[in-house]
This record gives sequence, structure tokens and C-alpha cells, in this order.
Amino acid sequence: MKKYVLSAALFVALFISCDKDDNSGGETPIDTSALTFNKIGGFTNGAGDEGFAEISAYDKVSKKLFVVNPNNNEVSVWDLSSPESPSKLTPIALNGTPNSVATYNGVLAVAVENANKQANGQIVTYNTNTQVLENTYTTGALPDMVTFSPDGNYIISANEGEPNDDYTVDPEGSITVVDLKNNEVAQLGFAGFNNQNIGNNFRVFGPGATVAQDIEPEYVAVSNDSKYAYVSLQENNGIAVVNLSSKSITQVFGLGVKDHMLAENMLDASNKDDIVGNFKNWPVKGFFMPDAITYASVNGAGYIISANEGDSRDYDGYSEEERVKDITLDPTIFLNAADLQLDENLGRLKITTANGDIDNDGDFDELYSYGGRSFSIWNTDGTLVYDSGDAIGKKTLEVNPAYFNADEGEADGRSDDKGAEPEAVATLKIEDTTLLFVGLERTGGVLVYDISNPAAPEYVHWIFNGSDVAPEGLITVSAEDSPSGENLVIVTNEVSNTVSIYEVK
Repeated sequence: MKKYVLSAALFVALFISCDKDDNSGGETPIDTSALTFNKIGGFTNGAGDEGFAEISAYDKVSKKLFVVNPNNNEVSVWDLSSPESPSKLTPIALNGTPNSVATYNGVLAVAVENANKQANGQIVTYNTNTQVLENTYTTGALPDMVTFSPDGNYIISANEGEPNDDYTVDPEGSITVVDLKNNEVAQLGFAGFNNQNIGNNFRVFGPGATVAQDIEPEYVAVSNDSKYAYVSLQENNGIAVVNLSSKSITQVFGLGVKDHMLAENMLDASNKDDIVGNFKNWPVKGFFMPDAITYASVNGAGYIISANEGDSRDYDGYSEEERVKDITLDPTIFLNAADLQLDENLGRLKITTANGDIDNDGDFDELYSYGGRSFSIWNTDGTLVYDSGDAIGKKTLEVNPAYFNADEGEADGRSDDKGAEPEAVATLKIEDTTLLFVGLERTGGVLVYDISNPAAPEYVHWIFNGSDVAPEGLITVSAEDSPSGENLVIVTNEVSNTVSIYEVK
């Protein structure tokens, strides 16, 4: 959980299409201009500072919404049988801090970290009707996200394995696969990649760390046929592929970088230039560093869709964070170094010191920033199909400049860091069009695109709600599973502790 304060949040929806495992021969997209996104209900989960509402999961059997509440070491429970007027039920108390929840046909799974974050955690499961504990499964260190496979046969957790603050204890990152049919639990590590050069800007940089120690699994998406899990490795700028049947990690790949000198990748790099939305091309490369990912398919082809938030390692024992103005630039490459390092230019931009000194002479030959400030669509082998470039920043600036890269109510306040911070993604199919909702953690809200053509998404809409701050969790409920019989989008906001329920027609 990140600590910060924002003044507002926004919502928007994005569009993709179809399902890899359906056999439809083609798609007829709906008229997206006719869609409406209306808030029909909501509530505040807890009182006080942020952190009482992070991730949510809806169960169609009990018609309950389960909300991660780490401040109280519980899962808050709400009756959504009437989504216009949710009612609070008895929470589920936990022996540890919850990080994530998921449901499948009357079963709730909760990822719970150990009081010692470098020790093994747990997945605990409950009956959603009775809220009685059913099973407990050991995971690796710091289970950060949990999900079910679409067929319900597997529970998968991404175990981040973060180091302690002194960076003296660095557990291996791992993936836990619970095979419910065979009552087996597999702990999958990355030791087999220790002597491999993964390439394509895959980052391994922790002090003294092996590849297995350095990898930090963040988020899990599962193919529609439940054969493969795809796991984002945020700090490493990569994705891992898991064969669920063999319970093995079959591939790890880097995601490359985006070049901010390209026309489509302009960047507002300063919060001290007195210009909101000062987009320019700069000699900077951005690591994609996806946080949430989701799996979808269009016209029979499977895709991974990522929210490219970005994240750095900033510990007492080791930090990679620095600003451009505080490093030495190679004068033979950056001929205008003094000008670049002014606050109103690149001086304020946060970059990593773990990459960029190519010849190890103490000055920087390249500059690398955190996150893509975008969403991306990838083939399942890691090939980039589409990246939104600078579209998120430019669209938020166009629609509501007061919230452009906002920080603590100040427009432009996050331009020197990671911008809007795309955080969450979820899909919802309506007829032959699929909606992809992408939450913007800092700017707030969720942008709307139609990506029925994955190579050329089209902007649709932006939904704003000023009482919601910092969307962290984002789920969709199809009309078939919805208590109201209508498609729902449920957004959980970490800073305002609010949960908002939208109806999509």
C-alpha cells in the first residue's frame, strides 16, 4: 500500500473485445457513444486515514462484496443484493494483513502476509455464505495478489518476496499454485533462471541478489482456458508465464522500454515549470513496469493488457531513486546537460541509478524513468501490439486539466514522477464489445477506450466522481451475474476509503 494524499478521483472505461476461447468468427462492436456509466451506489469502508479499502471481490452466490481492509486486519463484507443501497455485514477477522481477495462460486480466497513480511504468507479460503474458514494454504513471502482460474480449479498467488528495509534479508519471489481438484499446492520459484540473461530490458539490480531473489511477482492474469497464468514482475519490467497443468514457470521475458523522443511518447517531465501539460520529447527511456494485468482475447487471439504504473526500490539499505539534476550526465552524449538539468526541463524527473551508466565510469549515458504512463496490449509471448503512448496524459489534460498528474490537489504535481500512474485493469463484455477499465491511481478515475481493434484503440469516455480518491481495486460484474441484472463496475479507492458502484448500459 502506498502512502500519499490526493484530492479527487476519476473514472473511465476502456474497450477491448471477445474471448480467446470462444469460437466466434467475427465481432460486431456496439455503438460505444450510446453507452452510459451511471453511479448507482457506494459506501465508505472505515473511518480515518487511508487504507480501509483496497481490493474488492464480488461473489454471485451470496451477492456479497468482500473488501480488503488492511488497517483492521480484516475483510470487510457488504451485502450487494440491492447495489443501490449496500448494507454492511459482519467482517472476517484475519490473523495477519490481507493484500488481495478473489471469489469463485461461493468460495472466497484471501492473500494474507506474515507479520514478518520476509516469511511465508498464506492463502485462506472461506465459504461466502457462512463466512466460515474452509482451508489454509502456505505461500511464499508476501502474497500480494490472489486469483482463481476461470474454471475454478486453481488458486494462484503472486508472492512478491520484498527485502527488509535494511536490504539484509531478501527472500525469493515466487508463485503459489493451489490445485483444488487434486488437493495439491505447488511453490514455484525462479532459481532456474539464475544463470540466464533474460534480456529485453529485464531488470536484475538488487544488491547481491540472484535473479530468483530479485524477481518480485506483482499481479496474476489467467487465460480463458485456464491453461496458463501470466504474472507481472513490476520492478523487473517483465512478465512470467506459468503452465498450470505442469505447475511450472515456462518463460520469463522483459518488456523493453518506450522512447520518449518519439512523437507519440511525449512527456511532461517537471512539476516546477509553471505549465500544466507541458508535453515535449525528452532523451529519456521509460520502463513499462506493469502493475495490474488482465487477459482478454479479440477475434480468437489472446492478449495481455497491462497498466504501466511503474515502481522503484527505495529502502534504507538501498535506493535506486534519483533526480536528473542530481546525477552526472556524460557530456559527450548530453551536449546540453546543464540546460537539461534545470528544474523546468528534466531536472526534477525521477530516474533510476540502476540503469544508464553503460560504461561504468560514474556518469550516465542513458536516462530511464519509472513506468510507461500508459496502458499496453501485448501478445502472450511479450510482443508489444499497442501502447497508448502519451494519450492518457493528453486526454486527462483535455477533459479536466485540474486533475492532470495531480498530487494533493495540485495539478501537475506528479509530472516529475510517474504521471497519472495507471494502476488497475478489468474487462467487461457487452454484446460483441469488451470494456477494459483502467484506473488512474494519482490522477484518479478510469479512462474509456474501445479496443475492438487491438492495434488501434479509440477513446470513448471519462467518468468523474470527486469524492473518490485513488482507485486501487477495479472489478466488473456481468449482467448475468449481477444482483440488479445490469452490468456493474465496482471501484475501490484506497485514499478516500470509498467504494463506488457504476451501472453500464
